[in-house]
Amino acid sequence: MLKFNTLILICWFLLLSPPALADVVEHRLENGLTVLVLPDPRAPVVTNQIWYDVGSRHEHSGITGISHMLEHMMFRGSAAYPPGEFTRIIARLGGNQNAFTGQDFTAYFQVLGSAHWETAMAMEAERMHALRLAEEQFQPERDVVVEERRLTRDDRPSALLHEQFMAAAFLNSPYGHGVIGWMTDIENYALEDVQAWYDAWYAPNNAVVVVVGDVDPDAVIEAARRHYGPIPARPLPEVKPRTEVPQRGERRVVLQVPAELPHLMMGWKVPSIPTLLASGAPPDDAYALMVAAGVLGSGRSSRLDRELVRGQELALGAGAGYGGYSRLETLFTLSATPSSQSDIETLEQALLDQSQRLIKIPVDEAELQRVQAQVIASEVFRQDSLNARAFELGMLETIGLGWRVGEEYAERIRAVTAEDVQRVAGTYLIPETRTVAILDPLPMPGANGSTSPNRQGPQHEPSDH
Repeated sequence: MLKFNTLILICWFLLLSPPALADVVEHRLENGLTVLVLPDPRAPVVTNQIWYDVGSRHEHSGITGISHMLEHMMFRGSAAYPPGEFTRIIARLGGNQNAFTGQDFTAYFQVLGSAHWETAMAMEAERMHALRLAEEQFQPERDVVVEERRLTRDDRPSALLHEQFMAAAFLNSPYGHGVIGWMTDIENYALEDVQAWYDAWYAPNNAVVVVVGDVDPDAVIEAARRHYGPIPARPLPEVKPRTEVPQRGERRVVLQVPAELPHLMMGWKVPSIPTLLASGAPPDDAYALMVAAGVLGSGRSSRLDRELVRGQELALGAGAGYGGYSRLETLFTLSATPSSQSDIETLEQALLDQSQRLIKIPVDEAELQRVQAQVIASEVFRQDSLNARAFELGMLETIGLGWRVGEEYAERIRAVTAEDVQRVAGTYLIPETRTVAILDPLPMPGANGSTSPNRQGPQHEPSDH
């Protein structure tokens, strides 16, 4: 039975909840641009987003990270707006903006008062087709990305471990390289590389516009037709299949760099919702894996925290993860930092024991319902943010699932049974597809050349840009 206070909290929230995804208005322009509008009049605020179906999975060796590099260059000026003017206009209107690149997409967004959303849309349409890429802008921005790579990867042991872990887990899948790219590729980008990437992928028939907030859908669609409609569609590059070769045995990576604490990561090859659907299978396994990750790693009541961190005190921190919406085959991961009373070997065995327990013993009904309630409640509360709602719409549409899949989430999670969790654990959490990465810290030089003392606290996996 669900905890009473959890039910009360969910019910209270639903009374004040934002409009359902069913209220989304969808329109397709003649040039192939998809427009999604979700009106939400609770506050005079609008988020304007544009998503491009291009990310690090489209890249090949030699230009890894080029999608992220182009994201930086999109702020360096267009035909109508000199460098920095886009940002100055948004700030002058009292808004804020940002962008992000992922494995499967690149997106740009602005949050403004409801009187100004069309200004942002017009500027996004401008740089979709009229970006100005100049050498004098490119060289300094490439230096910025080199420094970003150094700060977020090379100087962060946990980030380096994650990068090595992914490279070992995936041999020919593009998920084997990070979104920011390898340093040698970044240092050798040419302006022509960025121009070619822009010309290939930044087209209306490869984009999704999402507008959420205090807007009239008809006005948004008319504005999209006015600003984006004249931009012609273009043939898109053929995306060759880069299906990961079958893994036939455990892979191990040991990273030795100066660090304060050791760290452990392990992951198993698992399908995602898109890969299951592409194979003709239902997406049930993906939702069961989401619940399995929740059982192991969703908060203080999860097994890893309750038993390994606070119970046996083997770990300073531990977690579980699963990217169920990835376009390609992905990983189910466990990670942990050993406590001073433990070591990597003991902790690794403890994590494996927890994965085996999922296989051997069905989750009891009370724990299953608690985890399902937590997973669903987390999603419900997250949807109170305009950006989060727009993000879900844009992400689902861009990865090819369609935004309506978001309406199925709660029902799908509630439908997962203890037998489903046990089945997917037994199917996928097997030695043959496991990759293990260990951070074996070297002494950290202090100001006087001595080793720095360990800082008590877990290291977390990095998130790409």
